[in-house]
Amino acid sequence: QVQLIESGGGLVQAGGSLRLSCAASGRTFSSYAMGWFRQAPGKEREFVAAISQSGGRTYYADSVKGRFTISRDNAKNTVYLQMNSLKPEDTAVYYCAATLLRDVVLTTRGKYRYWGQGTQVTVSS
Repeated sequence: QVQLIESGGGLVQAGGSLRLSCAASGRTFSSYAMGWFRQAPGKEREFVAAISQSGGRTYYADSVKGRFTISRDNAKNTVYLQMNSLKPEDTAVYYCAATLLRDVVLTTRGKYRYWGQGTQVTVSS
């Protein structure tokens, strides 16, 4: 089992940047593919970005492509989400997720077994 703790959320003006972090504890971090999802009020939780165990493959939602970057540091047991050019529609609770699955498409919520508690990101216009 792995425990996930997100940090780095907050209030930022449109056009600004934030970097989210997700620290993992428990089993070997490098065994997990990692993902970021978000959920806005009244909406379904949606995929944002994902990264494979080695970091060699990354995936992005079309809505964040070119603005957000996912990365991981396996030595620090941490995955990051750098968010630039933020828009009000990026406002949501952002969740970190982990899966032991390999060689699967990582954009589907059901592929992930472990979830963090979430961190709020609010972008003002």
